[in-house]
Amino acid sequence: MILRWAAWAAAAVLLAGCELIKAAEEPVDLYTLTPKSTFDPTLPDVYWQLAVEVPNAAANVNTGRIALAMSPTSSDYYSKTAWTDRAPVLVQTRIVDSFENSKRIVAVARESIGLRANYSLQTDLRNFEAMYFYGKPPIVKVRIVAKLVRMPDRQIIGEATFERCVRARADKVPKVVEAFDQALGSVMKRVVAWTLRTPPSRLPSDLAPYDITKYRNPANSIIDSENCPKGNDASMVPYTDE
Repeated sequence: MILRWAAWAAAAVLLAGCELIKAAEEPVDLYTLTPKSTFDPTLPDVYWQLAVEVPNAAANVNTGRIALAMSPTSSDYYSKTAWTDRAPVLVQTRIVDSFENSKRIVAVARESIGLRANYSLQTDLRNFEAMYFYGKPPIVKVRIVAKLVRMPDRQIIGEATFERCVRARADKVPKVVEAFDQALGSVMKRVVAWTLRTPPSRLPSDLAPYDITKYRNPANSIIDSENCPKGNDASMVPYTDE
């Protein structure tokens, strides 16, 4: 009897292992997003270095899976699909790429590179999901809260919130990813412009010091939100490429 139970247990373990291997081998469609490459020609040239930190994100967004929400209080994911990296790391990479594409900054890099930065861009990725509770096809919402930190004293000299929503053309993952790309691109374009315009274009000196009262004034905090639902009204949300 003992040998029979041992054999059953061994078979169960082997079956479970096979199921895990099978699940790991299931094909997953991978998706990425693109950086911005066109910017306002009036953006200033700046002569300082910038480190871009990995965005902070809640656990439901801090993953490689593509998030969706069937209600304002639920979170789920598309099956058999994923980003090419964790969402915050992917967003960090595309923000760095967008700064480089602007051709307006002398040096920008991920904070992990160890760049001796004059400023650090710290962000929170507050929303990065496809919302189904406004009907189908879903609305993609991207919201980033950004803080520009002066180094090395780590003084916050600017804070801004950027939010965009885009409705997918169809309830299919490739079309939803296109909506993610457009919404994130719009947000990143504004993050880049705001960052380049917030501090002086050259590092302060004794002859041209910071006006710290400007940066400490709550009235100078920016909230930039367009095309997102108001209450139950989602009529203002554009479709992809509108």
